[in-house]
Amino acid sequence: MSATPSHNLIIPGQALDFYLSQGYYRMHQDLFTCRFLPIEGGVYTVHWLRLVLTDVHYGPEQRRLLRLNGRFSVALRPFQLTRELEELYAAYRRTITFDAPPTVESFLLAGAKHNAFDTSVIEVRDGTQLIAAGIFDRGIRSLAGIMNFYHPDYRRHSLGKYLMLLKIEHARRQQCTYYYPGYVVHDYPKFDYKLFACPAATEVFDCLTGRWRPFAWDDVARQSAGLLADWPGEEPDGAAAD
Repeated sequence: MSATPSHNLIIPGQALDFYLSQGYYRMHQDLFTCRFLPIEGGVYTVHWLRLVLTDVHYGPEQRRLLRLNGRFSVALRPFQLTRELEELYAAYRRTITFDAPPTVESFLLAGAKHNAFDTSVIEVRDGTQLIAAGIFDRGIRSLAGIMNFYHPDYRRHSLGKYLMLLKIEHARRQQCTYYYPGYVVHDYPKFDYKLFACPAATEVFDCLTGRWRPFAWDDVARQSAGLLADWPGEEPDGAAAD
């Protein structure tokens, strides 16, 4: 399912808040949702997440990561596609083991000349070198993480998770209510890193009832069973998220 913006439309912040709250997300210049993800010949169920920002509290692992990367400089700016971002993404993509779009442009714009979203980027630098970038969209009460990528030489710094924490901190400074990191996939742990920041503050969207519930794997398993019971009548769709 998708809600596609027309030419030169700017999606209002309140509209983005609403669609995110209904389990939709950005893909290129569209808003989409999905319930199933085909992986290696199997069909897995998708479960959208959000964090309630007032409930986020960091534990030792999160605080250690913030200390580890404290020597790097961090800057926030409106998103603009640059050669520097594309070169960093290319270096990142050469080392990953999952499917990903070939460029930042193809991930976000897919040929469009106009960005319909209020998009920003967090840049992390070691001296003058760009070592990580986190791209996000902003609504009125919500922030949606779209892309995180980093230089493979800095893998031990867990910069993807670090960027999630930076986005959360920015969202809290902006007095947002929710941070949307994307989805997890039942019985497929590659996406579980999206729970890193604070599982206790995380909610999962129940598309069977249209309500958000406190995250619990038992609840995800229940939802997955309900979705798969109706699988023959569904068409799969999917895309990467932050």
